[in-house]
Amino acid sequence: MSEKILYVDDDPNVLMAYQRMLRRQFHVATAQGGPEGLEVVARDGPFAVVISDMRMPGMNGIEFLRELELRAPDTVRMMLTGNADLPTAIQAVNEGHIFRFLTKPCERDVLTRALQAGIQQYRLVIAERQLLEETLNGSITVLVDVLSLVNPTAFGRAARIKRYVKHMAARLALPNAWQVEVAAMLSQIGCVALPPDVLQKVYAGEDLSDEEERMFTSHPDVGGRLIVNIPHLEDIARMIARQHEPMQQADLSPSLQPLDPVAVGAQILKAALEFDRLVAHGEQPEAAVRQLAERPDDYAPHIVAALEDVPVRPPNSLPRALPVRELDAHMVLDEDVHAANGNLLVTRGQELTFPILERLRRWTHGVGVKEPIRVLVPRYGSREELAAADALVGASTA
Repeated sequence: MSEKILYVDDDPNVLMAYQRMLRRQFHVATAQGGPEGLEVVARDGPFAVVISDMRMPGMNGIEFLRELELRAPDTVRMMLTGNADLPTAIQAVNEGHIFRFLTKPCERDVLTRALQAGIQQYRLVIAERQLLEETLNGSITVLVDVLSLVNPTAFGRAARIKRYVKHMAARLALPNAWQVEVAAMLSQIGCVALPPDVLQKVYAGEDLSDEEERMFTSHPDVGGRLIVNIPHLEDIARMIARQHEPMQQADLSPSLQPLDPVAVGAQILKAALEFDRLVAHGEQPEAAVRQLAERPDDYAPHIVAALEDVPVRPPNSLPRALPVRELDAHMVLDEDVHAANGNLLVTRGQELTFPILERLRRWTHGVGVKEPIRVLVPRYGSREELAAADALVGASTA
């Protein structure tokens, strides 16, 4: 078995005895006490199963397992204790959410079967989570691809916002980073209800009529209503709906221990959207970040700081000008793509996917597409290989 097990007890002799007992069947680590156990989990995790004693100084087994659940919710938790009274068992189940409650002394076969069952439970939990995430990500990708064909202006912007938000979430070490990234991907979905000319005016910085302003400011609510019907995306829907809301200081803190995690996600979207607007209108990224930092009542300083050094272009990419027939998936458009008759087909910043490529190829064989198209090509290989490729490109364009 490749999964790891952690045994926590305050008695080093007990730890050594159980490690000798189990090491031939399991990958076993030990920790002397609850605080050390949490350090080991943070340093060497993930662990499939953590098994803990009850009576330990400083932090008892229930306190340890309760904290472990917050830090490693997928890990299966067990208790092995000589304090086997009923109230302790009830408290362990209710507060520590344990999978098995075992008593000392515990026979090898009993402990082995319990650990095997715990590992199997861990595998089921991980498999279910991976299936859910892959299903959601796949469904969302298809949804975004289809909608990007319907409204390329809005979803070109969403592609850029996702890149900014991914950078910000990593800088902030958000525990729910995937939710905020998905919210960024879908942040403009409510724009499908807007007339294209209204969006063009918005992104061009032109004045809107009162009716056009009302329509545009309603798109987050429309998007939230669309997404809230998808299971497991309720928080994402709320982030989307609140992306234009004024900042509430009570919902945020520099330590990123928010009273409302949805509020943090919404404020990240808000900052990323304004940053994108400023850059699209000609501001340099550093100047755009400074402008946001000068408005602490509108944008939380620690969220704005996460925009520093954000890649406006995909990192480690090579600019090329290619005809449609040479475009491939994972390239990123470095300019808007127009048909020969002037229709906007795809906007700058979008990653090329199969549906987008198919659309461009069909237009090429029909009305026609303005070529070549500037794209950013992902670069792979060693530093020497990339340098050689750059030299070749430089020679070919000279």
